[in-house]
Amino acid sequence: MKKKFNPKIIVDTLSGIFLPIIDLITAASIMKSILILLASFNLMSAENGIYKIFYAVSDGVFFFLPFLLAVTSSRQLKTNTFISLMVPIAFLYPAISETLENGGTFNLLCFKVPPAVYHSSVIPVLLAVGLLHFIEKPCDRLQEAVRGFLKPIICMAVVLPATFMIFGPAGTYIGAVLTKAFFSIYSFNPVAAGAFMGTIIQPMVSIGAHWAIVPVVLNNISEKGYDIIMPLLAGAVYGQAGAALAVGIRETVREKKITAFQSSFTACLGVTEPALYSINLPRMKPLLFGCLGGTAGGALTGLAGTH
Repeated sequence: MKKKFNPKIIVDTLSGIFLPIIDLITAASIMKSILILLASFNLMSAENGIYKIFYAVSDGVFFFLPFLLAVTSSRQLKTNTFISLMVPIAFLYPAISETLENGGTFNLLCFKVPPAVYHSSVIPVLLAVGLLHFIEKPCDRLQEAVRGFLKPIICMAVVLPATFMIFGPAGTYIGAVLTKAFFSIYSFNPVAAGAFMGTIIQPMVSIGAHWAIVPVVLNNISEKGYDIIMPLLAGAVYGQAGAALAVGIRETVREKKITAFQSSFTACLGVTEPALYSINLPRMKPLLFGCLGGTAGGALTGLAGTH
């Protein structure tokens, strides 16, 4: 008798990948928010050495998130941790990441590697380690004398092309399609466009697809002097904050209650990853209602015509 597919397995796996680093992400979120506030109120200069060091470590947690995910996903998916780390090492190597993140490309065999944003990304490393899980098994049957050095080579020969050709560009492609859809809707009705962006932006954040919006926003400001996208996203941030707060109020387990309140606080400061990964996404219902909050906020912002 065949076992039925249970979506809860995916949710539990994602929870197992993100939960070990949630406290670190939360700490980095609070630290980064405090530094930004201190600089905004001229209480500390951004040129100050202390500011630079602590900003580097707090922002670096998000920038180098793929390394953290490679470790936790390797434990969850039963792959070799050091071989798993070779994936983010490859796509965050400066000569590679600078080329691809600036819209450049290079040849891989007879194909062109598409541009993609890899820093702070989630999907590429998770899919790569997932593929690695299946590639490692036959490699473990290699002769012990050659397995040590041959296994990483074979694994990377399969996983890296898939990462650069498929997994990496996936988030960028999804983000680009949704951004194009936004402008089509905005030309028809700003309220509908606001509701659309307010609904989808946090799911985009959860898979790292939101980075495709950043160049569009910067281009808008550069060419027009203003942007219409970013204001529509604020309601979605507080939607996730409110959802995490609601979970914290209703939660009976002390540790989970504290995590929910902490995640809600960091979301109020503008960083929703802790709320998404530790609270709302694993439970799904809070994510849904957080997105509905974003729908309402985006629609109101669109109605106001905020720039």
